[in-house]
Amino acid sequence: MAITKLTDFIKVVNDKWSYGESIFGYDSDVNEDHNIVYPLLLIKPPTSNIDNIYEGWEDYDFEVDFFNTYEKAARDVVELQKRWDNLQDLALEWLDLVLKNYPNKEVMINHETVVIERDKDEMNDKLVKINMVFQIRMFRRCFNPQSIYPSNYSDLVVWLRAKSDVTFDIPTKRANDWKDQSGNNNKVLQTTTAKQPLRYGYDGADDKSYIRFDGTDDVFVSDNNCPITADEFTIYVVSKIDDSTNSDILFGYSRGSVEIRLGTNNDGMLRGSVIDGAGQEIEIEINGADTSKYHIAKLKLKNKRLYLNYYASGVSLSSDVQNPSYDSTQTYDDDEFNIGFIKDGAASNQLKGNIEEVIVFNRELEDVESTDIVEYLSGEYNLGI
Repeated sequence: MAITKLTDFIKVVNDKWSYGESIFGYDSDVNEDHNIVYPLLLIKPPTSNIDNIYEGWEDYDFEVDFFNTYEKAARDVVELQKRWDNLQDLALEWLDLVLKNYPNKEVMINHETVVIERDKDEMNDKLVKINMVFQIRMFRRCFNPQSIYPSNYSDLVVWLRAKSDVTFDIPTKRANDWKDQSGNNNKVLQTTTAKQPLRYGYDGADDKSYIRFDGTDDVFVSDNNCPITADEFTIYVVSKIDDSTNSDILFGYSRGSVEIRLGTNNDGMLRGSVIDGAGQEIEIEINGADTSKYHIAKLKLKNKRLYLNYYASGVSLSSDVQNPSYDSTQTYDDDEFNIGFIKDGAASNQLKGNIEEVIVFNRELEDVESTDIVEYLSGEYNLGI
C-alpha cells in the first residue's frame, strides 16, 4: 500500500478537474468579476484527524464548491434546475475520477458523510453553486514498526540535511555553517561571504529545503578531516544538477594524488572515481542518469571495486568496475572534504545546482541496509523510488 500525502491528493484533485479552473483556497478567492474560467472547482483546506496512529490512516473532512455562471442571458434560455443538474453531474464525475486514481484503496471515501447542497445566492446571483462535503480516509504512515533512518546503522560519519541545523543569514539566505547530525561533529563551513551557498526553505523535491550552489565559487569545507578511515565507504547525495557541460562535484576529497569524487562528467553524466596514493584510479559512469532532476546518487567502494547507483522517479541504474592494481589499504582521512567542489580542482568542478542531503558511512553498507537508506530518502523527498 502506498503512502499518500495531502499534497499528492490535492494534485490529483486538481488534475482531474478539466472543465474549468481549480483553486485550493477559500471563498474570498472566488472573484465577483468572473475573470477566471468557469466551471470553477474550489477545494477548501481540510481539517483532519488520526484516530489510531498505529493503523496509519488519516481522515480528512473536505468541503468543495463547484461554481458556474448564471447571468441574465443564461437565465432566459436555461432553467436554473438544469444548471444545477449539469453542475452536479460534473461534480460527481470529478469525484469518481479522483477515487479511480487510487486503485490500491490507499484513498477511500466515507459515503455516509457525503452531503450535496445547491445554492444560487452567490455573488449577486451571478453564480450558481454546488456545495459538497465528504470525508476521505488516506493511508499516511504506519507507526508500527518505526521508520528507518541513517542513524539506525553503524559507522555513520556524516549526515547533512538542508532542512535542519543550517546557520544562514535570513535576508540574503547565505549559509555559513551546516551541522552534522551523525553525532561525530563533521560539519561543513564557509566563512567567506562571497563563497557561501544559499539555503532555501522550500521548492526543493516535495517542497523540501535545499542548499543552492551557484557554479562559480560556492563551496562548503569540512571543519574536521574527512572521516573515511577504512578502505571502504558508502556515500549518498540527494541533488539536482543544473550544469550539463562541466564536471560538477557533489562530494570531493583530495590530498596529493588521493581522491574521492562524486558528481558528473563534462556531459552531465553521473560519475564517481577514487585514486590511491600511487595514482591508480577506479572511474565509473552511468549512461542515461538524468542528473537535472532530483535524484539519489550512491557511491560505494569495496575490495578494489567501485559501485555507482542512480535512483529517481521510476528509474534505477547501476554500474561497477574493478581495478586489481588499486591499493585496497588506502584511507581518506588526511585532509578536509568538500561539498560542491573538490580541493585543488578546476574551476569547472564548481557545482551549479541544489543539494538536499548528504550521508556518508565509513564502511560498505549491506544490500538490505542500503535499501532502507534509499527508501528513507525516497520517502523524505517524495522521489517515487
